[in-house]
This record gives sequence, C-alpha cells and structure tokens, in this order.
Amino acid sequence: MTKAESSNTHQPEARPEDVATLDAIVTAMYESISGPKGDRDWDRIRSLHLPGSHLIPTGVRANGEIGLRVLDIEGWIDGARPLFEENDFYEVEVSRHTDRFGNIAQAFSTYECRWEENGPAFMRGINSIQLLKKDGRWWVVCVFWDNETEDNLIPEQFLP
Repeated sequence: MTKAESSNTHQPEARPEDVATLDAIVTAMYESISGPKGDRDWDRIRSLHLPGSHLIPTGVRANGEIGLRVLDIEGWIDGARPLFEENDFYEVEVSRHTDRFGNIAQAFSTYECRWEENGPAFMRGINSIQLLKKDGRWWVVCVFWDNETEDNLIPEQFLP
C-alpha cells in the first residue's frame, strides 16, 4: 500500500446508487456538499473518494502567480467544515463534458455556487474530475478546480 492509499484511514461504504454510474457519482458529489448551514454527511463525501484521492483548488493569487493547494479528503473537509457550518451553500452543476476510455473518465463540470438553493450565483468555475471504475463502482480520484474571474472567463463550450 502506498503512502497515499494509507493516508485515508476511514473509508465508509458508499451508497450503491451514488457510485453505479458516472452521472450518479458526479451528482452525489454535488449533492453531498450542498445544503442549508450545518454539518454535512462527511461519510457520504468520503465514500465517493478513492483512498489517497486529491482535491486541488487553484487560481490566481494576489501577487499574480498561479497558486494551488493539494489536499486529501480530510484536509478538504477540515477547510470546508467552517463554511458549511455557518452558511447555506449550494454548488450546482450547470454543464458537463465527459471523456471516457475503459475504466477511466475525465469530466469538465461547470458549476455555480449559491448562498440560497435557487438564488443567484455568486461564483462560477470548472471542476476537472478524474474518475476510476474499480471493484464494480466509480471512484473520484481527483477534483482539480479553478474559479471564473474577469480575466479567466469560462469558455462557451463549457457553458449550458
């Protein structure tokens, strides 16, 4: 077992309907982080991710350099928990382009973030989601994302 595989010590069982198809796992990913303020079902979120998976936010820093953070699922949960506990938060997929070869897939998933379930978006971006079909189910291997800015507009082909 690699260091990355052993870093996630708690791997809960996934809901079969969450991981049966590519559509199902991407939908479950968005559903599990969205909701009214308060705790999330962290085990549902963990269950979608392959042990050793990464979540990588990126973007332009104040000094103009491109920055990124490479997080494991526990690091991401630790960072996201305060936002979710204090705020309603809804991340909604508005468009997706998926490529698949054998047991691997890559989805470019355009999202909008909202403070109210059906409210206006306060932010948009693209999640680049790498997925693996293994052991009869789909797994999230990596989510790598960038938010839209005035200088980094989402291209038309990734919009609804």
